[in-house]
Amino acid sequence: MDQYRSRSPARPPAASMTLAALLNELTSGDDTRAEQAATRLPQHGQPALQALLTLLKNTQADTRWWAVRALAEFPAGDEITISLLTALEDDSDEVRQAAALGLCQRPAAAAVAPLNRALASRDRMTAKLAGNALMLIGAEAVPALLETLENGPADAKIEACRALAEIRDHRAIPTLMKAMQSNSALLHYWAEQGLEKLGLDMIFMQPK
Repeated sequence: MDQYRSRSPARPPAASMTLAALLNELTSGDDTRAEQAATRLPQHGQPALQALLTLLKNTQADTRWWAVRALAEFPAGDEITISLLTALEDDSDEVRQAAALGLCQRPAAAAVAPLNRALASRDRMTAKLAGNALMLIGAEAVPALLETLENGPADAKIEACRALAEIRDHRAIPTLMKAMQSNSALLHYWAEQGLEKLGLDMIFMQPK
């Protein structure tokens, strides 16, 4: 098989390929070729974007993953954010992870609510990446994160607390102090980290 591969005709550089050729490369099943195509597709502008939006509806998760990967290369904008948020609801864990990573690369306040919901994802990598994206959004994500830390599922609370610890917003102090009383070691850890980063080096003593 390797002999046949070595004799295959050389492909033109991705930079000189037509849109149709790049889309073929993106869905070729060859990761190296697909990655090169993903980085070149934005050069084809709106026609490439529309083609990728169509690929997001493909029945093959791998094709949808590469569509998300290519979308993440486009300049930030409302249409790209909406597309990535759509992918954040995909049935495939890997596609959702790629979408969350793409949103990390282009933080947008419009993504706060969907990312906050993703903190409760059954796939913890998706949840972690969603938390990272919320950290990068910063202050505009704080109200939603506080609500999750107060009332969300246990795993989502941990990710919300981690994000709040990194954002370092003083609005989080009362909720972080409350989280210090949690029986969860991880929640306690991130609450303590958050308070320390806000300059509140407190030691909470449990009554004996």
